[in-house]
Amino acid sequence: MPAKTMDELVSLCKRRGFIFQGSEIYGGMQGAYDYGPLGVELKNNLKAAWWRSMVYERDDVEGLDAAIIQNKHVYKYSGHEDTFTDPMVDCHECKSRLRADHMKDIKVCDNCGSTNVTAPRDFNLMFKTNVGPMVNEESYTYLRPETAQGIFTNFKNVVDSTSRTLPFGIAQIGKSFRNEITPRNFIFRVREFEQMELEFFCKPGEDEKWHEFWVGARKQWWLDQGLAEENIQFEYVTGDDLAHYSKSTVDILYKFPHGFEELEGVANRTDYDLGSHTKAQEEFGLSAKVKKNEHSTAKLAIRDLEENKWEVPFCIEPSAGLDRGLLAVMTEAYTEEELPNGTSRTVLKFKPHLAPIKVAIMPLKKNKPEIVALAKELKNKLQKLGLGRILYENTGNVGKGYRRHDEVGTPICVTVDFDSIEKEGAPVTVRDRDTMEQIVVPAAELPAYVINYFINQN
Repeated sequence: MPAKTMDELVSLCKRRGFIFQGSEIYGGMQGAYDYGPLGVELKNNLKAAWWRSMVYERDDVEGLDAAIIQNKHVYKYSGHEDTFTDPMVDCHECKSRLRADHMKDIKVCDNCGSTNVTAPRDFNLMFKTNVGPMVNEESYTYLRPETAQGIFTNFKNVVDSTSRTLPFGIAQIGKSFRNEITPRNFIFRVREFEQMELEFFCKPGEDEKWHEFWVGARKQWWLDQGLAEENIQFEYVTGDDLAHYSKSTVDILYKFPHGFEELEGVANRTDYDLGSHTKAQEEFGLSAKVKKNEHSTAKLAIRDLEENKWEVPFCIEPSAGLDRGLLAVMTEAYTEEELPNGTSRTVLKFKPHLAPIKVAIMPLKKNKPEIVALAKELKNKLQKLGLGRILYENTGNVGKGYRRHDEVGTPICVTVDFDSIEKEGAPVTVRDRDTMEQIVVPAAELPAYVINYFINQN
């Protein structure tokens, strides 16, 4: 049973070191969170799973890591300066600021019921910053509000250095920044976040086929990360809700504790982005309506060898929020179980490849040198397998250790006891997180057992 309330997750995240409030010792900062010892492991594992799926397991995708701070012309021609806004309403009575498109009635404050509110005004969501020693109208740029633009501006560089032909994609994971007026729902909507984005370039006319493909592929990937199919929905964005660059968009929604909301969007961006950033736009017969570009120095086009002509590709963009993805994975994994002995336990049933701690090694007696030495030896051997973090847990209380590792999602706990140092083969006890079953494995066979476990589970 997934988590029913956000409070359950927030409490667990702080108690066990997944996520902390940013700047907490100074009263915190709204919309800013810090990932703790287990949170950073979970986050890195989710990123690694995405990168493996997008880049390593495909032969038509390259990776990229573009700069966060870019030339301000990037955002002029991308359309962000003109369109990246939210309509906001200010209440003069309770001093709250509300998004007009989320209000029940834009003439009445949702918080206090006052009608003493302003008319909706557009508020730019980009963080503006100055570059260099002088602060003036010429020295500004923005912290990027999405990772996509760095991919578009590097399109020619990637093509020239890899000799790619259509169709192919460029993948990137990175920080983005949006000056959200009303951050909410824990890490669901924040001001600093990470995105996992693919820009997949294809021939005009093949875009609808690829759009359909990526919608299905991205849903399957989330299922592979442990999300239940009944908790996933599609929302087909239409009419005025479509972004200015989009021909069609499908949002993949997940049932978070606060309801179904967007987990990932898959957009058909046509030739808008490369067309916006290319020079000599008039040469390419662009389908998208773009602002005339007077600053670009490159033609962002690719030669169609069959028709022997240059064309600006269409682009399909699967764009996922890493923080939202982590929240969805934690929501789905959260389980409270009643046990046969009348007690209960909280367990995070992560897919093993996502678990922050892969294996916990626990000596039965922390003051028995022979047991401790064998436990540390096994820990070091397992760590060298490259599966992720292996934890040496030297608390001396195995029962409490099991419960603690259930709660943080550790798939396997290994106990080293007196039999391990007294009997032939040095047997150790291996406990499974989900079934709580225990088996005995000779110490020399433990690495092979662990490898086979993670291969079979994934």
